[in-house]
Amino acid sequence: MTKVLIVYTTSNGNTRRMAEAVANGAKSVEGSEVTLKEAHEATLDDVRTCNALIIGSPVRHRSADSRIKKFIEDVCEILWLSDEMVGKVGGVFTVGGGYGDCGAGCELAQLGLLGALAASGMILVTLPKTTPGFQVAGMHWGPHGRSGGSSMEPVGINSEIMQAGWHHGANVCRIAAMLKGHDLLARGNIAPSADLIAMFAGMSSTEK
Repeated sequence: MTKVLIVYTTSNGNTRRMAEAVANGAKSVEGSEVTLKEAHEATLDDVRTCNALIIGSPVRHRSADSRIKKFIEDVCEILWLSDEMVGKVGGVFTVGGGYGDCGAGCELAQLGLLGALAASGMILVTLPKTTPGFQVAGMHWGPHGRSGGSSMEPVGINSEIMQAGWHHGANVCRIAAMLKGHDLLARGNIAPSADLIAMFAGMSSTEK
């Protein structure tokens, strides 16, 4: 099985709807096993055992939601120290509104998330403009669901946005299936000491 973990958080339900669309896309790939979890529920073992990790977040002041940042600090950072995410496949998506038509900082938020995955040695899947729904949800790095109008009025996310999310989930899962079982990335650098890893692990509240 190709195990895909989708970690998200939501305030008004729009990011959850997008996460479900991404999950349905991943499930369309034969042999997939898809787990959908909110950020506070996701554990070290969830990430350890997945082949692909997709992170979805509402945009908060041109950055990811604090609950997603906590997941990155409490879970991903520990596995970064022990190199347990190297070679896994990663992707991101965002949802948000904002004044004007510039996306309320979604590109900055996505780049921040991708930076965390890249630091962990993951193989990143972006969103090519050939993707169905890209004309509405395209952000090159990953799909973005515009959930508010130009005056911040709530509009929710539409079917084209969710279509882009669906294809993103399928893309990530297909690539993870192709790479599963292949250790393609060089290794040999000196890892942090066991004491340092234990210190960071002790700072994590995820599994206490």
